Amino acid sequence: MTTDESASSRPLVYAHRGASAAFAEHTRAAYLQAIADGADGVECDVHLTRDQNVVLLHDANLDRTSDGTGPVADRTLDDLRLLDFSSWKGARIPLEFGGKSDQLLTLPELLDILREAGRDIGLAIELKHPSPYLLQLEDRVLEVLESEGWDPATSKVDNISVSFMSFSPDSVKHLLKTVHAEFVCQLVDDVNAEEIREELGLGVITGGALANVMRAAQVEGERILNDCEVRLAGPGIEYVRRHARTVKRWLDSGRRFRVWTVDSDEDVALCRELGIHEITTNRPAQVLARLSDSKHPVS
Repeated sequence: MTTDESASSRPLVYAHRGASAAFAEHTRAAYLQAIADGADGVECDVHLTRDQNVVLLHDANLDRTSDGTGPVADRTLDDLRLLDFSSWKGARIPLEFGGKSDQLLTLPELLDILREAGRDIGLAIELKHPSPYLLQLEDRVLEVLESEGWDPATSKVDNISVSFMSFSPDSVKHLLKTVHAEFVCQLVDDVNAEEIREELGLGVITGGALANVMRAAQVEGERILNDCEVRLAGPGIEYVRRHARTVKRWLDSGRRFRVWTVDSDEDVALCRELGIHEITTNRPAQVLARLSDSKHPVS
């Protein structure tokens, strides 16, 4: 567990989908391990089920991280409870982290886990788009948080400090109608049409069309940050490397930076050198150890 004093002298460390290098991403085990590792906060991605439950999953489809197939949005929560979301990782789950059937989490269940952390902790919620439910995703997430006691003025639920993120400028603009700008993060990354086609298995025409839509979103996201409409900037580590002058301008303008996904010693050192405020990592224990290493002081 970190103290406020120790955390203030280094970047805050957010566990990316939990301690996802150790256990399957977004699972109960991954989040419990992140808390045990001393992470200052955790990150999660959210989707809506057919019956409008907010579940913690990165992909819009079930194929990669479960033994199910097809869109998340086509399944009810009860349907999803029948699936295995942890075995694909090949990591043995300790008994205290629950059984195989306990690993899928809803947003309220993650809040309960974080309440039990015994300390203040951050929660970064990424709203995933495109969503078949459009901006109803944002409305439902805020509705769930309000039912759990979320205070819009402080963006806190009990001991949990909540922030919101999206690559979608439409999502960010919609959130800003309800959420203060200091708690909203515009995510940005470079768009590579070839990588998109390969990752999603798309043809040249479809992949190119999607890349054009994503490039337009990137340009608008960069404008939102240039115009200081949100306080939090969320570039990927490779974006930070490629766009040093843009990053410096945003830093100088008072943007708070949350950089993803930072796992290597080299990337941790770069973030410290630049004065990055928050690091999102799959390996919170290792990154915290690196940051506390007196042989590598902040430049």
